[in-house]
Amino acid sequence: MNKLGWGLAMSLVSGAIMAAPLDTEELRLERAQETMGPLTQRYEAQVDQLIQRYRADDGELTATRKVAEDASALWRAAVEDVQGGFFDDRALYWNRLAARTRLKQSDPGFAIVPWQREIMLSTLEKASRGMSDIHFDDDSDIKILLTGFDPFRLDDHIDQSNPSGLAALALDGQRWQVDGRKVQVETVLIPVRFADFDQGLIESLLTPYLRDRRVDMVVTVSMGRDGFDLERFPGRNRSAEAGDNLNVVTGASKTQPLPPTLNGTDLNGPEFLEFSLPVAQLQKATGRYEIRDNRQVTTRQGDREARSLLSLRDATSVAGSGGGYLSNEISYRSLLLKQLLESPVPVGHIHTPKIQGYDEQQNRAIVEQLEAMLKHAVTAL
Repeated sequence: MNKLGWGLAMSLVSGAIMAAPLDTEELRLERAQETMGPLTQRYEAQVDQLIQRYRADDGELTATRKVAEDASALWRAAVEDVQGGFFDDRALYWNRLAARTRLKQSDPGFAIVPWQREIMLSTLEKASRGMSDIHFDDDSDIKILLTGFDPFRLDDHIDQSNPSGLAALALDGQRWQVDGRKVQVETVLIPVRFADFDQGLIESLLTPYLRDRRVDMVVTVSMGRDGFDLERFPGRNRSAEAGDNLNVVTGASKTQPLPPTLNGTDLNGPEFLEFSLPVAQLQKATGRYEIRDNRQVTTRQGDREARSLLSLRDATSVAGSGGGYLSNEISYRSLLLKQLLESPVPVGHIHTPKIQGYDEQQNRAIVEQLEAMLKHAVTAL
């Protein structure tokens, strides 16, 4: 085949898969743009750079590296934005989806097959969530790894914010002096998608930090009820009937709780595990909201307030104190991993107060109180 024919063939290969189908999250972007306007394009410069460099004819491996670099730049732009006063987590969420959408629909300018594009999409996801930007200083005395979540239930409220995600952006890289010790916080954002959990996202993220004791505390955070809840006893099973951000439902319910999976196999562990962050210290933080030591669980025998983990030894979990959705599950998976790795690192889940849509004043009060809770917690270490 001559050079012209080869080039045409490569163009056809590239063009044949140029426009990958958009998923449910990405398809909401148009409605979000109509509803929130400039917020959904706040990081347009970073997204433009990512796509322009992706389309440069430098070969697939180079393109993947460039996507990683530019997606990390998107994360850092959002962190700097929030910490500079633009107190909103939604811009990162929607601009990430804009980058995904454009990457799926752009001709990269070089031959690419679907699995290579999936690698780039995965790279974009992880880097724009801060997962490539966890860097603890050698001289930090206390290292905290904190996770937040994306906005969710967007079909009901397309303008929904998530205080836990905002907390992750506000606290990333923060350094405090507490009782003469240097405390450093590094954060990541977790997707509200069952598939990512089933594929081991949480285990992959946390294993090196728990196994090698690279951190002194792991705090997972999500949006919950009307106050702060320290979710004392996460349960093994899923029971929430709500879909995730892809509108995927698991088939689980209160009458038919189902275990989550890990790489195709049911997650095997005790029915309940126990939060191991310092509860008394966390509850010393003052602020607008009550901080509860939530021991309420649901078992096959009904709802109960558990006195201890031992009191749940013969129970079958329906919902943990964190519920039956991904908030409970990130807590359970984190604590199970800690147990399996025999890690001494304290681990636990905190539910923040819920908000509807977006409320800057309420978001600020939530994040400020969460920060105070963490500062109190490190005094127990």
